[in-house]
Amino acid sequence: MLWRKLLVPVTALLLLLTASAGAGAAAASTGAGAEAAAAGYGARGPYAAAVEVGVVTTLYYPRDIATSDRRHPVIVWGNGTFAFPVVYRDLLLHWASQGFIVAAANTPLSNLGISMRAGIDLLTRRNADPGSAFHDRVDLEHIGVSGHSQGGAAAIVVGADPRIDTILPIQPGPLANINAVRVPALLLAGQKDSIVFPFLVKAFYNAADHIPAIYGELRGADHFTVVGDPSPFAAPTTAWFKAHLMGDQTARAEFFGAGCGICTDSGTWSDVRRNGLATR
Repeated sequence: MLWRKLLVPVTALLLLLTASAGAGAAAASTGAGAEAAAAGYGARGPYAAAVEVGVVTTLYYPRDIATSDRRHPVIVWGNGTFAFPVVYRDLLLHWASQGFIVAAANTPLSNLGISMRAGIDLLTRRNADPGSAFHDRVDLEHIGVSGHSQGGAAAIVVGADPRIDTILPIQPGPLANINAVRVPALLLAGQKDSIVFPFLVKAFYNAADHIPAIYGELRGADHFTVVGDPSPFAAPTTAWFKAHLMGDQTARAEFFGAGCGICTDSGTWSDVRRNGLATR
């Protein structure tokens, strides 16, 4: 199993070495997998994306944010063990292209969620600073949290923060307690994940009977699919955040109501479960 533990940092290094120096060129790479999108949520969005690497937080955001005519919702991100935001750059740039500000914690050990919460604090300061490009352009009333593996567990931990409106843990590790979460949850597993087995993600779903909770198992996905080719994750994650942070009713219909889109998409999903609070 040592090779699996080494794969993430090696992948991070390779991605860093091959990354484009221009944020616009990087954003262009997020269009892969658009044909698999539901209602276009997997396609690159209308915004060119920019990246700002800080000491604690890396920001992915619409490049024209200083002149934007709207406030942009926030997605807080937590990395897997020994990983950094660059490992997930394609997914994070995709969300930025769809109009979100992504505050990705730089820590490779995110389980406590401290650095993830610091990203919210950073954007709160930037939003209040008249000299910042983010001044009055951050929608701090609509904040979601996501992460992969250890970062998925951290997304559950941070989900108890009263500033959070929804959580979307991707293949979350077991060191979290979803009972403290009071917002809707989309819990994603990989059908072929041999590190965070699907039954571990189902355990979180089963415990989340006090909130609207959905379990989605991506067909054929292993633990590193989100790193190597995040396109299977791009459409459902974008739709979930658009539904909860942007009020997109078409996106909401992918998950809720009698016509639930993901419930009948057996090509994308090997298992979908909704609790009673998520079927309304």
